[in-house]
Amino acid sequence: MLNRYPLWKNLMILLVLVIAGIYAAPNLYPDDFAVQVSSTRTTEVNANTLTQIESALQTSGIDTKDVALQEDGGALVRLGTSDAQLAAKEAIADQLGSDYVVALNLAPTTPDWLSSLGAGPMKLGLDLRGGVHFLLEVDMAQAVGQRLDVYVSEIKTKLREEKLRYRVVDHLDDGRLAIRFVDAEARDAASSLLLRTYQEFLVDSQDVDGDAWLYVNLTEQTIREIEDYAIKQNLTTLRNRVNELGVAEPLVQRQGRNRIVVQLPGVQDAAAAKRIIGKTANLEFRLEAGPDASRATTETYGFRDTPERTANLEKDVIITGSSVSNAQAAFDENGMPQVSITLDAKGGQMMSRVTRNAIQRRMAVLFVEHKQRTLVQTIDGERVEKRIPYTEKGLISLATIQSTLGNSFRITGLDSAQESSELALLLRAGALAAPIYFVEERTVGPSLGAENIELGTLSVKIGFALVLVFMLVYYKVFGLLANVALTLNLVLLVAVMSLMSATLTLPGIAGIVLTVGMAVDANVLIFERIKEELKNGQPVQSAIHSGFARAFTTILDANVTTLIAAVILFAMGTGPVKGFAVTLSVGILTSMFTALLVTRALVNLVYGGRKLNKVMI
Repeated sequence: MLNRYPLWKNLMILLVLVIAGIYAAPNLYPDDFAVQVSSTRTTEVNANTLTQIESALQTSGIDTKDVALQEDGGALVRLGTSDAQLAAKEAIADQLGSDYVVALNLAPTTPDWLSSLGAGPMKLGLDLRGGVHFLLEVDMAQAVGQRLDVYVSEIKTKLREEKLRYRVVDHLDDGRLAIRFVDAEARDAASSLLLRTYQEFLVDSQDVDGDAWLYVNLTEQTIREIEDYAIKQNLTTLRNRVNELGVAEPLVQRQGRNRIVVQLPGVQDAAAAKRIIGKTANLEFRLEAGPDASRATTETYGFRDTPERTANLEKDVIITGSSVSNAQAAFDENGMPQVSITLDAKGGQMMSRVTRNAIQRRMAVLFVEHKQRTLVQTIDGERVEKRIPYTEKGLISLATIQSTLGNSFRITGLDSAQESSELALLLRAGALAAPIYFVEERTVGPSLGAENIELGTLSVKIGFALVLVFMLVYYKVFGLLANVALTLNLVLLVAVMSLMSATLTLPGIAGIVLTVGMAVDANVLIFERIKEELKNGQPVQSAIHSGFARAFTTILDANVTTLIAAVILFAMGTGPVKGFAVTLSVGILTSMFTALLVTRALVNLVYGGRKLNKVMI
């Protein structure tokens, strides 16, 4: 019998729609504005911490929805407005001090029974939730330079092991390594050694003013590998730092050859985020130079707190902050801030090997920070800003080695508890492989995000309402059935997006509006085909059957070509473009399902199996 689905097909469609309704439902429960409190130390947030939080909020006159401990050992404060959220963050941070990470967040309100099924709302992007956006640039020249500095130390060691006499091994400003030998024989032997040992080297022998020189360049492939490593390592480090900040659903991704985009939804304290994310602080552990050391093997640095006080250090670095596996801020017996450090296996071995033979000598902890200053120039009457990178190094401690050091020790001499907490955070997150500089900074306020949501939702409502009215007026009963299918299409689209944990942005909302139009387009093709068959004298049931069957190929072709375009957008685009592509792709699939199956099922339920002389279409 024409236009009748078997029971199993109707049940299958119903099951899909019920599941879609369940997983779309969490989006009816908006997130609460919240403040997340977590510890930066090994102890968990406890009931006493909760009491301090409640006291601080009460003193500040801030009303809360709920204050509770979480299973992960932190605390969550739920608030009614974004203004209350910002005030609560400041009050809690002042009360708890630097031993805790206090971060803005959005807390879900999804009922437990939905959460138990794995259902959750769609995530909101930066333009809808508010937050901060940073565009960072990685200093690739510095990345290559740091690798060349490592090669300098390695080459010196190998030349000494092979007893090849040299005078100077230097890293030149043009990116080459220059080695001066005592004679041409030693140079030629060193050239053969380096070419055998390092596949990444290009070696050039020259005689300059009677001296035997060897110049070493890196291959283009090696430089590209160093740059890729710098980007990947910096991405990992930045993600670790963002996680330390306690930001929910951050975005940290590469953009182009040497740039990184960082988006922190829900974060309004841009200064604090910038201080943690952009800080390129690292540590170097060096021995103090002995009285007989030559000036060529030493460097002089001042203390950070008293620059006029200086110390001579050996150029050789024992370890850097990259060897730190864990770091915790603490206080010593005199109440002064310190950082307790744990090294990885290799770092512990290096530290033990050096300090074993340096008892009663002093070891320095050198704080290294890469910064940049802006130089403003006027060129041809135009104001031009030029960023000039530079490095600051200052001593934070110089202590006598009393015994062999291993994997664990302490750093003292820090200015404040905040500095010790930030240094511990940076060391835990890992050192940057190369300095990064801020190219762009934007802040999206929570009120603007709320306005974007309101306007975006309004656009969907207006577009949806106009389509519903048009379909109802123009296609009568068939239009009503299409409207039901269109509503179910939106439910299905939201459910799939939620299951995918996709992030909804303003372009994504545009994709939803476009999906509404495309879903209607499929129904219009079907209904116009039915009307055409009726005009040609086909019986009603045959006309309905032919309308769905013959429109299928056209609908499939149109949607597949659009889907291909969406896939290309996703593959080639970044950020908002990807969000639009994801929504459009999912919308194409759900609209085909509802237009070809759901609408057909509804038409079958109303008209199927009946003897009809005419229909309202």
